[in-house]
Amino acid sequence: MDDDKLLGSCPTSADLARAMLDDPDQPNGPLEREILEGIVAGKARSGRADAYSMEHATRGERLADRVAAVGGSWGFIIAFGVVLFGWMIINSAIPHQLGLRFDPYPFIFLNLLLSMLAAIQAPIIMMSQNRQATKDRLAARLDFETNLRAELDIERLHYKIDAILAQRIDALGVEVDELRDLPQG
Repeated sequence: MDDDKLLGSCPTSADLARAMLDDPDQPNGPLEREILEGIVAGKARSGRADAYSMEHATRGERLADRVAAVGGSWGFIIAFGVVLFGWMIINSAIPHQLGLRFDPYPFIFLNLLLSMLAAIQAPIIMMSQNRQATKDRLAARLDFETNLRAELDIERLHYKIDAILAQRIDALGVEVDELRDLPQG
């Protein structure tokens, strides 16, 4: 079987992408068009959204990610609970007799500190969540691009298999004709 002849008759991924771009019945959105045009131009894009996101993150965005990672951990919750419990013990009635308490019950200064922490921590965590959403959109885009490229490669393989089957059928047809032409005996 002549592989060059077989490969020459099969379209490339770029040919298939070009055909999809030129097909008016093909519902191509802007993202699909951009990816297909990249395939036609021979631009192979793949990558990891995490790596891309970290490369392009500002110092503030990296800090927001760290604050969100610490603020959303069990270690932080346990340590914060210990600090709160310690604050209440220090400012309870027992140390009052020794003159050690500085924020008596109802712990107004503690409430002020907690409110300030929440006012600062909430927007920082939201910045980190927004960055994570952007990273997720990028990952989804890269996955979509990979899937579209795989779809084109699968279609190309179908063309190759069809060409191989057509060659085999032609060869079998020639053999059957040769067998018919043999004298019966």
